Formats: sequence, structure tokens, C-alpha cells
Amino acid sequence: MAKKLYTINTVNNFMDIIYTPHIKKYADEVGNLTVYNIMDDSLLRSTLDDGGVSPATASRMFNYAKAAEESGADGIIVTCTSVNLATKWIRPFLNIPIINIEEPVAEMAVAAGKKIGIIATLPTSPAAIERVIREKAAELGKEVEIVIRVADGAFDVLCAGDRPRHDAMIREHLYSLADEVDCIACAQISMSLLEHDELKVPIFKIGRSGMERIDELMNKQ
Repeated sequence: MAKKLYTINTVNNFMDIIYTPHIKKYADEVGNLTVYNIMDDSLLRSTLDDGGVSPATASRMFNYAKAAEESGADGIIVTCTSVNLATKWIRPFLNIPIINIEEPVAEMAVAAGKKIGIIATLPTSPAAIERVIREKAAELGKEVEIVIRVADGAFDVLCAGDRPRHDAMIREHLYSLADEVDCIACAQISMSLLEHDELKVPIFKIGRSGMERIDELMNKQ
């Protein structure tokens, strides 16, 4: 019997930049997954305005998560890095697994090196994924150094439909960052289709690893 996965999204063009290239692609491959989507772009807007996740934003996300659970979801995946603290707060109150899609990327970055680069296109996502990276490192008793680069404005360019310019804006920071670190973690799933030359260090992009993780958790129930 197919598992029911609910996604929580915070951008109104999520079908183009998240669902079709990542979620649907994975679901089509495994063949036993039914996906339903929740979208509220005010979640990201509020988080940007507040400089991080507020209790009010987390409360709205909790309501969406509980609605998904009550609708028969076997699991929930949140596709926005910037609101991952809300996911952490919500997790103990659900009877089904819920993860943020970038969590496995944080684990892979910690495993790959001590000096970790984070590249982002939003001001709130670097701190959000950095927190997860540091938590994963602490679990392993490992100290890490974080170097952050933000391609300001690139996210808005992508939302306006100009992916080539979006990619070019990121590459302006990506290549120099690769010279400074042991590995690079992309802070947002919106960056996962980024085109770039081969790098000197591993780069971890958000998407499939998160889908594999929530699929695994749902099938353990």
C-alpha cells in the first residue's frame, strides 16, 4: 500500500522549483508514494521579516502538520530550510515522522570535513542550516568551522523566472568558497539545480537525500 507523504512549502512557485524536479521525480521512481502538498508563502515572509522563526509562525506550521496527520499522512517533509526550527519544535507533538529536507545534507557535510562552507540566496537559511550542522557535529563530538556566503538577490531572480542569472549570481561566490573549505552545503532546495563547473571539494545539494530519509522513516512505522 502506498504511503501518504505531505509536504509543507513556503514559496508559491514550489511546483516548478521543488515539487516537479525533486518530490515528484522521487515519488515516480519509487512508485509506492502518494504526495499531497501544503503551501503557505506567508511562513517564509514572516520568517524573513522577523529574522527567524517566531512562535506565531511555528504555531501556523504546527496547525498544518496536525491537519496532515489527521488527514492520514504517514510522514511530513518541510521543504524550507529557514523554518527548520519550527519543525524541530513540532516533532515531539506528532505521532508520525516529520523532517526538514536539508537534515541529511547537514549530516553529510559534517562527515566530509571540519571546515564547512554554506552557500545561500536568502538571509535566514544560513543560520538555520548552520544550527543543524552544529547539532549533528555535537552528536559526534566533532568541532566544525563554518564559512557562509550569501548571493543576495538571487532567490528573487529565480522566483522571477531567470534561472541562468540566479545560477550566475551563486557561482560568483561558489568558486571562491570552494578554495576555503573542505566541503560545501547548499542552504536551500531552490539551489539544487545549480549548474557549475567541477569543484575541488564535495558540494551537497538538498533534495533526494531528504526524500530518501522521510521514505525510510515512514516505512519503519
